[in-house]
Amino acid sequence: MNPKENYLHEFFRIFFANKQLVKRVFLIFAVIALLLPLVLKQSFDITAQVIVQSKKLSQGDATTSLTVDNATFIPPSLADMETESNILRSPALIRQTISELRDKGEYTPSPGIFSKLVADPFKRYVSSPLRQYVINPVRNMLGLETDPVRDTALDALTQQAIDSLKIETLPGSNVISIIYSFPDPHQGTTFVAALLQNYLVSRQALQSIDLPQSFYESKKQVYQVRLDGLESNRQALLESVGSSDPKEEITFRLNAINTEEQALNLYQDRLLQSQRWLEYLKTSLAAASNNKLNDYTFPYTFTTTVDNVAFEDREIKQLGEQLTTQVSRYMNDLAVFQPSSEPMLLTREQISRTRGQFLKVVSNRIQERTNDLAVVKQVIDQKTARIADFKNRIHELQQTQSKLRQMDTEIDAMHAAFSTYAQRFAESSTTRSLSDDLSNARVLSPPFEPTEAAFPKPGLIIPFGLFTGLLLAIALVYVREFFDHRFKHPAQISHELGVPVLLVINDQNALPSNPHKNWTVPSFLHWVRN
Repeated sequence: MNPKENYLHEFFRIFFANKQLVKRVFLIFAVIALLLPLVLKQSFDITAQVIVQSKKLSQGDATTSLTVDNATFIPPSLADMETESNILRSPALIRQTISELRDKGEYTPSPGIFSKLVADPFKRYVSSPLRQYVINPVRNMLGLETDPVRDTALDALTQQAIDSLKIETLPGSNVISIIYSFPDPHQGTTFVAALLQNYLVSRQALQSIDLPQSFYESKKQVYQVRLDGLESNRQALLESVGSSDPKEEITFRLNAINTEEQALNLYQDRLLQSQRWLEYLKTSLAAASNNKLNDYTFPYTFTTTVDNVAFEDREIKQLGEQLTTQVSRYMNDLAVFQPSSEPMLLTREQISRTRGQFLKVVSNRIQERTNDLAVVKQVIDQKTARIADFKNRIHELQQTQSKLRQMDTEIDAMHAAFSTYAQRFAESSTTRSLSDDLSNARVLSPPFEPTEAAFPKPGLIIPFGLFTGLLLAIALVYVREFFDHRFKHPAQISHELGVPVLLVINDQNALPSNPHKNWTVPSFLHWVRN
């Protein structure tokens, strides 16, 4: 081929030289492009959108009730959006939705490829014949478990729905787009609506702090029994110590101990004082017994002080005054009379008798004080024992109070938990609607039944089919020309053989014209053949 040759001219030469092949190939593809929209099965795209407003963090626990304040909402992250998408495309959720719709008779797709495995796609078969008559008997002979009974139609429908369902998060947003391709627009719309409803219910169950009513009933009974046991133990503990309120009794006992200790201190002071005076009186009595006749005084007046009031012993006072008078008179008479005179002897006898009476009375008073001292000791011992009893009782009550405090803490906690569970049990019928209000996911765009099929689209298939047929026809012509080594024009002879061309004789046989009327079927067939 001459390199200086016009390539556009060469292109048209090859094209028109093989126009019959071009026409036939183009027409074949044109027919295919026209038939494809009629042959291909229609598919409708059912679209919907879900918006995830925020991520819900449940703050409820066993001591709180189900209120709006028990949930915190934060913006969802990319991971949260991917989790929501995975919940939507979950095979279990899709299978559950299809099963529910099939039970209602609202999902009956036309038989597809999966119908080859089962005779009726809408019927549930226990197993295929191969599994029933070959695989299961062999497994039984080998001691293996047989294949479980499965709903093959439901499995195939589930897989078909998974393949036809497109779920993705719109870039830079918290919106999930759902596109479901299905031949029947009504059934497809019903499926997407049911899928969204099951999705909201499923995610609510995953994020909710609610529990079944049976759980609340069992918890309620357990806590009632536990509370009854704690109250019985508390009552038994109080009965064992014989007290209804240990705290109040401890306060009373402490006041009693304080009063007894004050009295005990007074009695101890009195005991010490009485002991010292008793020792002093005994010493003085012994000295007074050995005194001479003219020693008439006694160093103690036997005066008792009660509440700052002095009480004197009249008998001691009278005897003391009488003895003092007699001794004074004797000393005065001794200056007048002789000591051996009869008046002096009589006076001495009176003094001796009075002194004996006085010493006897003093001895009696000492004996009284000795007995009083013994009584004081007994009182002190009694008060000491009483204080010890009070302290032992307080110690016992303190131990009981400690146990009661622990038991009361547990009872209060049990009361709070019991109250919460009772409240939850009473509100269990209304918490579902409240939880729905708290849901952070909403259906932004519900599915609607499309009126036009998404596939096939004749407006795209026919032009692209015609254009593809034309390109393929041209390519086949060039491939044919590449493998055809015959001479097509004089320049090839000079180029290939190196000899000059002297004469070119054109073919004078012109192609017959189309004898049929334009734009008719015979005219079109004649154009295709020629």
